[in-house]
Amino acid sequence: MEANNGQLKLGIDWGGTKLEIIALSSHGEELFRKRVPTPKGDYNQAIAEVCGLVEAAESYCKAEGTLGLGIPGSISPSSGLVKNANTTWLNGKPLDKDLAQALSREVRIQNDANCMAVSEATDGAGAGFHVVHAIIIGTGCGSGIVVGGKVLRGANGISGEWGSTSLPWLREDEFPGPTNWTNANSPIDLLCSGTGLRWDYEHNYGKHLSGQEIIAAMESGEAAATATYQRYVSRLARALAMSANLIDPDCFVLAGGMSNVGRLYEDLPKAMRPYIMSDGYAVTIRKAKHGDSSGVRGAAWLWND
Repeated sequence: MEANNGQLKLGIDWGGTKLEIIALSSHGEELFRKRVPTPKGDYNQAIAEVCGLVEAAESYCKAEGTLGLGIPGSISPSSGLVKNANTTWLNGKPLDKDLAQALSREVRIQNDANCMAVSEATDGAGAGFHVVHAIIIGTGCGSGIVVGGKVLRGANGISGEWGSTSLPWLREDEFPGPTNWTNANSPIDLLCSGTGLRWDYEHNYGKHLSGQEIIAAMESGEAAATATYQRYVSRLARALAMSANLIDPDCFVLAGGMSNVGRLYEDLPKAMRPYIMSDGYAVTIRKAKHGDSSGVRGAAWLWND
């Protein structure tokens, strides 16, 4: 399948275990997809793998394309270097400049959660909404904010770092709670993720179950699993209410493993209302349309000017 020159949009998801490329037409049609293992700890080899993926995509599509990249970190506006990447060997590298030199074109880079937000706001669950707060509730809680189809990057490139803050309206039994890499007590990314659901069950009942096992036990009526789920809903609702009070998004989009729990979309709006600073509040909360593909698609849409 061919794409006309100037219309091909390439996106790469730079993950800890894999590099994945997607080629989209200007209308969002998937033309090509390929993934290779991430060369762990080898920056120069990873640059070479990215160049190989771009060459493969453009050869297949018989066109050159724009390139966007989603990474598990961000580019610092002050230094121009990668920061806050959990793939730590990326930190301190001028990744956008090195890729631009290797590929002889400008490369746009955003945090992977921001890419997911762009994807869902462009042609996913948040399409048609002006302000979209997209949140990954998986192993952790990545987050991105899109306004008018453009990611809200912020003056220092840290917009959307919602998950690293402590859970608002903490209750006595939630403090001090677990700590994350920033040493924050009871952070959103540990209490409102799938990790948080598992932590709660083990912390309160001394038994380790997977998230799927806890949800299945809740659906079968187990009291302990039901109580764990109810505490989880309360915590996620408080975290969403903080976002609502700060930016009042038109739509929340949830991705990651916990987004597959169908009851959340009915339970969360009711649980949020006591914490909303308004006499009336209506909210749209939707499951991500593109699932695990949102990050790589969003990287391609970074050139959707």
